[in-house]
Amino acid sequence: MELEQVLPLRILIAKPGLDGHDRGAKVVARAFRDDGWEVIYTGLRQTEEVIAAAAVHEDVSVVGISDLGAIHVPVIERLTELLEKHGREDMVIVAGGTFVEEDLVALRNLGVAACYGPGSDTRAITAEVRRFVGEEVGFAKLREAVRSAEGATS
Repeated sequence: MELEQVLPLRILIAKPGLDGHDRGAKVVARAFRDDGWEVIYTGLRQTEEVIAAAAVHEDVSVVGISDLGAIHVPVIERLTELLEKHGREDMVIVAGGTFVEEDLVALRNLGVAACYGPGSDTRAITAEVRRFVGEEVGFAKLREAVRSAEGATS
């Protein structure tokens, strides 16, 4: 019997900063719920400290950061620091919202597994994130892989 049949996968969806647009986060949260995940939604205007504490307390496998205000990089940078302090480098981090190209590179360097923009297919998102959990690609492992790849091309 597979573990997820006994214990559902758990994801925390968070809305940091002042961005008050939560429709996309709620659509994605519902997609994960419909896919059998246990979803913890933090609500609007959360700090990195609150997000990290909730992720650790709820023992989630995945943290999803949703933002339309271009603050993904500083938020996730701080979030990864806090999760590392709690020994949770194994958590998968994904991001949703709007992105500029240089932020996508920075987020990948921070260990973000994937970034999803407006209009992304929710079934594809849930399937891909489920795969990330199965492959145990926490942010620290991804960050190290990116650094190793950059070193190999230098």
